Amino acid sequence: MNQVALITGAAGGLGRSIAHKLAEDGWSLIVVSRDKDRLQQAYGNQHLQIVADCSTAAGARQIMAEAKAAGVQPTALAHCAGNIRLGALHRMSDEDFRACLEANLVSAFHTLAAFIGGLRESNLPGAAVLVSSVATQMGTPNHEAVAAAKAGVEGLARGAAATYAPYGIRVNVVAPGIMDSPATEKILGATAAREAAARQYPLPGVGSTDELADLIGWLLSERSKRVTAQVWSVDGGFTGVRPLVK
Repeated sequence: MNQVALITGAAGGLGRSIAHKLAEDGWSLIVVSRDKDRLQQAYGNQHLQIVADCSTAAGARQIMAEAKAAGVQPTALAHCAGNIRLGALHRMSDEDFRACLEANLVSAFHTLAAFIGGLRESNLPGAAVLVSSVATQMGTPNHEAVAAAKAGVEGLARGAAATYAPYGIRVNVVAPGIMDSPATEKILGATAAREAAARQYPLPGVGSTDELADLIGWLLSERSKRVTAQVWSVDGGFTGVRPLVK
């Protein structure tokens, strides 16, 4: 049976890295973004491309309906849709907070629900990986909104993993530190800012989306068939090691 993987947020840096990794591993791909132009720019005429907003239930169902119409059923999900909303709690607007929740938590809820619904309808096993952040495990200034949203993602994954384990459906989470990607260009753009960010980590440096994609590829594969309900930190030791103060 042909392996089919669904990637949301596929026009972003992490989504593109995962697409490259999974294609190398022989997967057929469904790539999803809200932005048709960015999707075509990233993939040309490759893969099944779907333009949809997965932060709504209707948008998530649309993805699965278009996949079904194309005659494919994904058995792997890499949910990379999301954003980084930074700001002190007392200064963040209600609009920005709700946008953060919708992009990160609400989109994960609806996409995972639609994906698992398709698996149950077809009586198939499968695997999903959601994306969290080191900010859920370590208090990080100005990360209140994204930490709250991503903590919800981790709870969602654990609950779904428990519910659907009897059906052979696995759900895991990756929690990266800061990575080189379009989403962090404003944060890492200045040399001084990049150097300061790199020094935060016991293993100094800034992560790459390709490194994270390697882990996600493993978690979606049969090589990790006994792994579910786990949060995998990819953060240079940030959440587990006390840095040496010089």
